[in-house]
Amino acid sequence: MKEEIQKQLKEAMLQKDELKTGTLRMLLAALINKEKEKSQHELSEEEIQQVISTEVKKRKEATEAFEKGGRPEMAEKERKEMKILQKYLPEQLSEEEVRKLVKEAMEQTGATTPQDMGKVMAAVMPKLKGKADGVLVSSIVRELLTN
Repeated sequence: MKEEIQKQLKEAMLQKDELKTGTLRMLLAALINKEKEKSQHELSEEEIQQVISTEVKKRKEATEAFEKGGRPEMAEKERKEMKILQKYLPEQLSEEEVRKLVKEAMEQTGATTPQDMGKVMAAVMPKLKGKADGVLVSSIVRELLTN
């Protein structure tokens, strides 16, 4: 996947797409930093997806912060960067699909009260890793256990 990102970066540079070039350079820097941190030459596909997910999450938080701060042009830039990065992640599950998996996990664990949230999260998150936002999953679990 790293080679694919490098290839896309070269294409963006040739097309003089400054936004995509900058975004992919930041992503490659984050991947290289992770490799150094882990003292590895190569990251696994799962580790690369974790880095990309982290970068997407940073953009999402920055978008919200810029909107609250009255900087819509900066929020829009962050949104565009987030869109570029999301292309490298697996397809995200819909809220309906996440609900279905959460309900299955609740049945498996026998969870019925909000105190059982940890059990449900532990059962469902390995299935959803990289396919759904943890905040969304958490809110659905909380909602279903409260009702």
